[in-house]
Amino acid sequence: MLSPVDASQSERRTTANDARVLVTRRRLYAGVALVVAAVGLGVIVYRLGAAPAARPPSMAGAEIGAAFIKDGNLIRIPEGSPLRRQLSVQAVMPREVVRDLVIPAVVEADPARIMKVLPPLAGRVTELNVRLGERVERGQPLLVMDSPDLRSAYADYDRSKVTLDLTAKNRDRLRSLGVGGGVALKDIQNADAEFITANAEHQRAEARLQQIGVDPNAVNKSRIVTIAAPISGSILDLSVAPGAYWNDTTASMLTIADLSKIFVTANLPEKDTTRVTEGQAVAVRLAAYPGEVLEGVVSFISASLDADTRRTKVRITFDNPHTRLKPGMFASVTFFSGKELIPVIPVSAVLFRDDASQVFVEVEPWVFEPRPIDVGFQKDDQAIVQAGVHAGDRVIVKGGVLLND
Repeated sequence: MLSPVDASQSERRTTANDARVLVTRRRLYAGVALVVAAVGLGVIVYRLGAAPAARPPSMAGAEIGAAFIKDGNLIRIPEGSPLRRQLSVQAVMPREVVRDLVIPAVVEADPARIMKVLPPLAGRVTELNVRLGERVERGQPLLVMDSPDLRSAYADYDRSKVTLDLTAKNRDRLRSLGVGGGVALKDIQNADAEFITANAEHQRAEARLQQIGVDPNAVNKSRIVTIAAPISGSILDLSVAPGAYWNDTTASMLTIADLSKIFVTANLPEKDTTRVTEGQAVAVRLAAYPGEVLEGVVSFISASLDADTRRTKVRITFDNPHTRLKPGMFASVTFFSGKELIPVIPVSAVLFRDDASQVFVEVEPWVFEPRPIDVGFQKDDQAIVQAGVHAGDRVIVKGGVLLND
């Protein structure tokens, strides 16, 4: 049995516990009412560990102790929020930026200075006088072929020559007889037609021999054909060997390129096409000659875009008298651009969300809007912005990550 003192103490402890339970219930009800009111207004309140106020009289009371409040797409920083001491806001300033463009390139021969050597007729290659990569001069013998077709071409020429001589004599004889009325006009006209036909055949046979590269009136009419270089240049491709029989007169036996002028060709990305123009100054650096810079200008920009790579060809022409630039060499081209006024922000202002870059722009005092931006490139600790913000916009440059959830 409890003494009067113990009973009194037990009664006081029970009363205190009941009071604590009542206070806890009131706070819980107040917190639920606050959340319901916030959801009803489309506003989300973020607190930094503060206990909910008991029975807020209005929505303004919801901001008591809140770090920031999301109102649709806007983020508000209420008075008293500790974030006001952690966020730094700065105006976007335009700066003069030199946007030089560096693109990989390759050395190529001028297509207008490349010639494929085709055989004039079928035959067997008996001699090959050049090697791959060798420098040749115009008229220099490249290879020798033994061709039975050449003998046939000579025979056609000789036959056409004899036929032409006979038809000419027949025409002259009938014309002389026709003066006295000894022959009919029809016979004279037939003789004229035969002469014209024979003359055309003779010219064809002669042109055929000239195309092959032999003298139609040569005394020694052999089957040997010598193929000479049509231009001066270097042997870029060689597809024939001594002893090979070549019967396809449409297939190239070798390729000669005049490398006295050469192209450096860069593949320009589609997004940079507006930054390059004909006549624009460039600097070319080649892997073969480290430390050496070739200065030039853009001489050609392709009018079409490659559908697969989304790039367009840009060519720079160089004189190449000593053949220092060889087709296939790797290079890099720097396209020089003028200074531009471009919005620049600190790199710390750029945040990433859903694989996209964004910044927080102040639309009202301590009210911010997340805005996607297009960062062109980074230079030191500054980000060059191509789209999304303009000069004069105020953005969070420090502490924005606290709002980026």
